[in-house]
Amino acid sequence: MGPHPAVAAIRLAVRRVLHDVITEFRRNAGHDRPAEAARRPAHAAGSPYAEAGASGGSLTALPERPDTPLVLVACSGGADSMALASALAFEARKLDVRAGGITVDHNLQPGSGLRAAEVVTRLTAMDLDPVEAVAVHVGREGGPEAAARDARYAALDAAAERHGAAAVLLGHTRDDQAETVLLGLARGSGIRSLSGMAAASGPAGRYRRPFLQLDRQTARKACLVQSIPVWDDPHNIDPAYTRSRLRHEGLPALEKALGKGVVEALARTAQLSRDDADALDTWAAEAELSVRDETGRLECAGLYALPPAVRRRVLRRALIEAGAPAGSLFARHLEEVDRLITGWRGQRAINLPGRVEALRQGGRLVIRQS
Repeated sequence: MGPHPAVAAIRLAVRRVLHDVITEFRRNAGHDRPAEAARRPAHAAGSPYAEAGASGGSLTALPERPDTPLVLVACSGGADSMALASALAFEARKLDVRAGGITVDHNLQPGSGLRAAEVVTRLTAMDLDPVEAVAVHVGREGGPEAAARDARYAALDAAAERHGAAAVLLGHTRDDQAETVLLGLARGSGIRSLSGMAAASGPAGRYRRPFLQLDRQTARKACLVQSIPVWDDPHNIDPAYTRSRLRHEGLPALEKALGKGVVEALARTAQLSRDDADALDTWAAEAELSVRDETGRLECAGLYALPPAVRRRVLRRALIEAGAPAGSLFARHLEEVDRLITGWRGQRAINLPGRVEALRQGGRLVIRQS
């Protein structure tokens, strides 16, 4: 008898990602052995994954091999990330992959250090190695949710570099994707914001999200049938947080008004938007070369001739290159800079995040530090 359908679904999702990681790792390392050839049955003679005994003893420690990629799972102790950790542990035993785990202690709730220690214990019991808890300080810039996210990713980046990880798995589900699309829609940030979370993102595609096609209930069911204890973060039901209100009030209201299938439709919207945004980004990168003069300055006439969606991307790229933080550039900033091109009436310089200013001089758009 095979595993429960929920367990089978999460394992398949993780297996696909691990094969991608193995293939990319071997390509970058100069190995030509395909990912399929990397399969190693746990019972194979001489396998480093062979069980310690026929009675089901613990797995032998995986040797540190330079030609074996390390994949870490970012685990909060919640159902999504615990289901992800269990699937990673299971699949890594059959593939040429080392598997470890990282939990981030945000220090935002009483007893958070104890909970982080509990997560470390559970991940270690799954035979993940290395496993560690990392404590972070959460600032206030951008609001509590954004600040916590920034601190978390900074810690995960540092852990990945420290351990030489080829990938870090994140437990975002289709429900999370739907929420992200709605939040982007509310901000009015454009098609890139509507594209939600990518299946692979970060430096060299470090972050992988195997569960974007699976709903949250599948992950929770997988934990239940495997008797995996999970922790439900009280912040996830705290109405003080925008995402929490959207999860428990906004999406249920939409489903009541529009019927079931809203989450699936929003997830499809994310993928379609991402495809369109990627195409426009490529177009903008090519167009930028044609609208710069011999000194590298942007020519307003050339910018004016571009389609608005392409022109705004060229402007955004130029602002970021000048030092404007990408996360602080909003639609209103780009609209003001765009008016220097399309609605020129002698406006003064526009001050932007990162102490960047944009002004029009002699038919050129000048973007510089103020």
